[in-house]
Amino acid sequence: MVFLASTVFPCNLMKTAAQTLLTIAADTKYLGAQVGVTFVLHTWGSAMTHHPHVRGIVPGGGLSLYGKQWVSCKSGFFLPVRVLSRLFRRLYLSPLEETYQHGKLQFFGKSQVLEDEHQFSAWLNKHRKIEWVVYAKRPFAGSDAVLHYLARYTHRVAIANSRLVSMDKRSVSFRWKS
Repeated sequence: MVFLASTVFPCNLMKTAAQTLLTIAADTKYLGAQVGVTFVLHTWGSAMTHHPHVRGIVPGGGLSLYGKQWVSCKSGFFLPVRVLSRLFRRLYLSPLEETYQHGKLQFFGKSQVLEDEHQFSAWLNKHRKIEWVVYAKRPFAGSDAVLHYLARYTHRVAIANSRLVSMDKRSVSFRWKS
């Protein structure tokens, strides 16, 4: 499963993603198990733009809540993405609002308008109403596929040599997806 979350504010993405997965997986309506997860934080997208998001790998099940046996997920199904999305949204936005109320958020560039309480409140309300996206991929085809996937995301630089077009003392030109 790939857990993908993206927002304007990249703080606490991994913590919130983990809390979301652990909470929903532990619920007996869905899995009733303690799951493990490996996350990788990304700060850019394929178009080389600022796009903070989390990619995670989760086994197809977990240990029962008492740790006595393995609980497998249903075939081809891990956890409901809509339920994950809504819990993630709530767990992410609530502490963000609290941090704002304590004056501990800093805004830069285009987001500086959110320093105004009314602007921030409107932004927060807007983001509470929209559906957030959790993307879940099908299970991998074995441990080799898992290692290849992790390697692509943990050992990759933003601008690979294959993207470089030219460079001199003043500039670097590279290809990107638009």
